[in-house]
Amino acid sequence: MLAHLRANLWLLVLTVLLCSVLYPLVILGIGQTLFHDKAQGSLLLDAERHVIGSRLIGQPFTADEYFWPRPSAAGSGNGYDASQSSPTNWAANNYLLRDRVARALGPIVKYRSGPKKGQPVAPDIESWFQKDKFDGKPGIVAQWAALHSAVAQNWIKNDMTDGKYGLCGQYVAEWQKRHPEEVAQWIKDNPDTPPEPKPEDLAVPFFVSFSKAHPGTFPSATDVKTPDGKTEKQIQPVKEGSDIQAGFFDMWLQENPDVDLEPVPADMVMSSGSGLDPHITLDNARWQLRERVAAAWAKKTGAGETELRDQIDAMLLRDSFSPMNGLVGVPLVNVLEINRALLERYGKVGG
Repeated sequence: MLAHLRANLWLLVLTVLLCSVLYPLVILGIGQTLFHDKAQGSLLLDAERHVIGSRLIGQPFTADEYFWPRPSAAGSGNGYDASQSSPTNWAANNYLLRDRVARALGPIVKYRSGPKKGQPVAPDIESWFQKDKFDGKPGIVAQWAALHSAVAQNWIKNDMTDGKYGLCGQYVAEWQKRHPEEVAQWIKDNPDTPPEPKPEDLAVPFFVSFSKAHPGTFPSATDVKTPDGKTEKQIQPVKEGSDIQAGFFDMWLQENPDVDLEPVPADMVMSSGSGLDPHITLDNARWQLRERVAAAWAKKTGAGETELRDQIDAMLLRDSFSPMNGLVGVPLVNVLEINRALLERYGKVGG
């Protein structure tokens, strides 16, 4: 009996030593000696040796002089939260997917043919919106909220942090206090809901009320000067701007189904499965270079836009790669690496 116990004990000790001590140490040693960079997370450093990111994880860029990554659904806000890697899992018939794609296209898409060839559609969206009619009926914002209540609710919740409402939610909460009749009617129409509705629950009645009070406008966060000379964000009725171009592009397209628009690379408007893809296609990068990046660097540096476009295009070709040495897929560009290269070559500007 003791011999069996002693043998099992030795087997347990050896198994723990081999699997929990020796094997991890061997793998750690191989990783730190032969593959040190990859074992450390494929980190990228700036000139002062500070970590600026990883080659393996996407991160947001918003300045015009930099290439922007794919949209991300990983985490709230801007996405790209490595601790919440996830796709949206929205089906093709889910309007939230259509709305997100439309919001990305509205401010950037251009006419492909016709008298306005090469011009952006954004000004036409704004002019159409200001007429305050959709499908021949007045009150375009009220119709938008009624047709797509989930999108209207997202507008109220989009700037929430740690469960607290941001500017949009607070604005609707104040409206809720000033309009007890509309709130009471909503409670009457929804008897199975809690007696104290949240601001997002009142999205449709809020936008209906706003549409009546401010026809042909949309509530948007705007910089407003306060009496003491400071600038702060306030919700104001607006007739133009990115909120109009993005939010109402799809409805404009429904009323103008025959317009011929320039295509854009799919990865500009579709997120990846992880929400953390660090790459964009070469086509996407060249589109951004042509439409925005070259002009932004020309403005920053004073150099000629054509010259800069040729230089950066050469950088894209140099740094692009295809999976499995070109056997599958299309050429890709690592967004963080190319932006770091731009920063090193043309100077530390922007954000």
